[in-house]
Amino acid sequence: MKSFEMNFENWSRTDLKNFLDEQSHRYNTKAFISNDPISIPHQFTRKEDIEISAFLTATISWGNRKSIVANANKMMVLMDHDPFQFVMNHDAADLKRLEKFVHRTFNAVDLIQFIQSLKHFYDQAGGMESVFTQGMMGHTNTAAAISGFKEKFFEGFLSSRSDKHVSDPSKGSAAKRINMFLRWMVRHDNRGVDFGLWHNIPMSSLSIPLDIHTGNIARKLGLLHRKQNDRKAVEELDAQLRSFDPIDPVRYDFALFGLGAMMDF
Repeated sequence: MKSFEMNFENWSRTDLKNFLDEQSHRYNTKAFISNDPISIPHQFTRKEDIEISAFLTATISWGNRKSIVANANKMMVLMDHDPFQFVMNHDAADLKRLEKFVHRTFNAVDLIQFIQSLKHFYDQAGGMESVFTQGMMGHTNTAAAISGFKEKFFEGFLSSRSDKHVSDPSKGSAAKRINMFLRWMVRHDNRGVDFGLWHNIPMSSLSIPLDIHTGNIARKLGLLHRKQNDRKAVEELDAQLRSFDPIDPVRYDFALFGLGAMMDF
């Protein structure tokens, strides 16, 4: 493998693609799971349990990864380690148990509203997959579907306190956490990390879950020039990654995140 300290500015596109392919293969392994937030939905086998635990975990995925995993596990304990049953059949006493939950700015008020919104989705809209699939109609990427999902998710709630916890690409956000959730749900391969539970959204439409780690490495590799980690940066990086793999561009998230978070460059 070429050293990252080499003069990569002089690499050809083929050299760069080969390097990213190698690093994606390196980090897209089951060994990646145990210390990552994706370990939470991997505790479950039922589709709805995986979806709900993944969505709630992705929602609180900012800050220290150990804290994210610990607090996501706390959510699952509070939901009796049966998230779909809890969402669909909770009562007032069940919700009261959540009152002490907090992860940074996401607290019990937000968690309770999310649970109520999820119940509405499964009761009235066929679940999260159905909402996202409908939002994809006529679009080649997931940005509009995410915006539509957010609008429906908070429909009918008087308080706007919790809506900051679902980002909106139409407002310029990179929407890192929900793009990560969609990667988990949509991507399918034989590596055992992503779930590939949703079959009506093409992998080609997914966007990179852009954060500080992926952004910094992408800039070092010359794949991203925009300084802000916003929606325009996502579009710029998406275009580069789709040129390497138009069918499964976000597999390179493993390379960019792995290089940025796991190694010291």
